[in-house]
Amino acid sequence: MKISARFYKTTAVLSIAGLALVACGDDGGDTQQEGNGEAQGGPVTIGVFNGWDEGIAVSELWKYVLDQQGYEVSLEYADPAPAFSGVASGDYDFLMDAWLPSTHEDYINEYGDQMEDLGVWNDEAALTIAVNEDAPITSLDELADNADEFNNQLIGIEPGAGLTRITTDEVIPTYGLEDMEYTTSSTPAMLQELRTAVDNGDNVVVTLWRPHWAYDEFPIRDLEDPEGALGEAESIHTFANPTFVEENPEVADWLRNFEMDGDTLHSLENVMFNENPDTEDYQPIVEEWVAENQEYVDGLTN
Repeated sequence: MKISARFYKTTAVLSIAGLALVACGDDGGDTQQEGNGEAQGGPVTIGVFNGWDEGIAVSELWKYVLDQQGYEVSLEYADPAPAFSGVASGDYDFLMDAWLPSTHEDYINEYGDQMEDLGVWNDEAALTIAVNEDAPITSLDELADNADEFNNQLIGIEPGAGLTRITTDEVIPTYGLEDMEYTTSSTPAMLQELRTAVDNGDNVVVTLWRPHWAYDEFPIRDLEDPEGALGEAESIHTFANPTFVEENPEVADWLRNFEMDGDTLHSLENVMFNENPDTEDYQPIVEEWVAENQEYVDGLTN
């Protein structure tokens, strides 16, 4: 099963012993962490969106990278609203999966002046409506007239997601889909519906996005969007708490310079979610991926 509790877990990996050493200010080798042996700026907490696998992948990668640099890194899973709020308040140090200009526009409008944009690490992102590869239509403007072919159902993700808002406010009225049943619950539920339909040979239409490992796992394709209701291509940003940036300028610079193209991201997602579907312990998997991509990873902190 590709769908697992990883979408709704909260990973707590802060070391109590490490925190005690930092607080006490012990000198010498006792304060040094594993990795390059240099004691750095203390614990780091990364906010990770539930169900957004590209964010999970890059956050797990940066946990590995920062661990190697001597930091103690915690990944905290949350929905986008509390994640953005957490970065703004300082509960989280940064998050790596902010989609702009459209998907997370509301959160940036609300919290943007309390966060620092560390820049774009991927500019190939896009919101999509996807169907099984052998579906009888190729465009969203055909969907209303062929709704019965899809059991009159459009399957979405979390009710509070930016993709859900755009589908409700833009896609449905633009293409006259008001008579279809638009169901929203969670990304894992959507992916399970997708898997079941594909396995059974049924037609299915789901809200999705690129980059996502589902495009490598399932025989699916995007419906054309001739009216541009889903918006233009988006960029994925890292946002940080300003205090964290001030206190950790080196890490902030690493994150500002971070870039990851779609092919590199897909290779990491594939090994994490497709090749190892039954585990939530991603660090050994990331470590193996790093060994095969050492030059790229070394460049992240140089």
